[in-house]
Amino acid sequence: MRRVIQFSTGNVGRHSLRAIIGRPDFELVGVHAASADKVGQDAAQLCGLDEPTGVIATDDIDALVALGADCVVYTSQGETRPMEAIDQMSAFLRAGTNVVGTSMVWLVTPHHADDWLRAPLVQACEAGNSSLYINGIDPGFSGDTLVHSAVSLTTRVSSVTVQEIFDYGNYDDAEFTGAAMGFGTTENDDTAMMFLPGVIVSMWGGQVRSLADNLDIKLDEVRQRIERWFTPERIECTMMTVEPGQMAAVRFATEGVLDGKPVITLEHVTRLTTAAAPDWDFPPEGHTGVHRVVVEGDPRVEINTHVSHPTLDSTDAGCISTAGRAVNAIDWVCRAPRGLIAVEDIPLSATMRGLVW
Repeated sequence: MRRVIQFSTGNVGRHSLRAIIGRPDFELVGVHAASADKVGQDAAQLCGLDEPTGVIATDDIDALVALGADCVVYTSQGETRPMEAIDQMSAFLRAGTNVVGTSMVWLVTPHHADDWLRAPLVQACEAGNSSLYINGIDPGFSGDTLVHSAVSLTTRVSSVTVQEIFDYGNYDDAEFTGAAMGFGTTENDDTAMMFLPGVIVSMWGGQVRSLADNLDIKLDEVRQRIERWFTPERIECTMMTVEPGQMAAVRFATEGVLDGKPVITLEHVTRLTTAAAPDWDFPPEGHTGVHRVVVEGDPRVEINTHVSHPTLDSTDAGCISTAGRAVNAIDWVCRAPRGLIAVEDIPLSATMRGLVW
């Protein structure tokens, strides 16, 4: 029985919390909540369950560290406050509590993360004899596990393209995702945070370089490209209301270049409603989103992955899958040698344990 703490209960965290409560091989021993309206609530209330758990949400990190849990699931938004997130994760790691999470996307490929990020976490792992694993859907699954599966079906590869094509209209995260991507801005507004020089490469470049390592090639460069689409008509959706002349779709990519041509491309096509950017790629008919890998080679391989749920929107289903990438690795991470763990370190079969209940 693994004793587990859930750190944050937002778009991803509420789903990982629900999974932890349901798993017969896990015992929920603590929940962190940053907002005052969540502190003091039972964990069940925070993830839509009826039966109380007796575990009450707190914002006292020291008290959570003192629980001596086997693992903490860290899903708190960390990309806008990286130093604070590093300190929080390090506190658990130094105390001997392993960390799995979906935040701090640079750590999806820990061997390619910058020293300012790696060093304090490596030191914390060494001090506590603990391990850290970060992954998700994108960055994550679509650019590692899905690509590995597709490439294994070929005898020769000429290029790899990974796409996330999604309608974010029903994703209730205007404060971070909406603002970071520049939805609702005009052509004359300041550049959105994600599209400042080098930001996209910093977030997805690690996966491009990791795939290049897997393919045993040395890239000439890793670069980014961005294209925005501005709506001529008003668009209303859960994310926000976008007025005429404001951005309602964006297409951006990180490209690994070899001999002057992109050979590894990680691309996002993100729109608010199907009315936006009508000339850009859409998911297959009947789907609101797709994670797609296309390997040009011998033979050509295309894998389209769709997540769905009987009552939730596909963006929520994607958040459940993002949570799954961390939660399903808990047992293996707790048994792993200390240090930062990459996806290729974990046998895929190890992430299937405990899922039937």
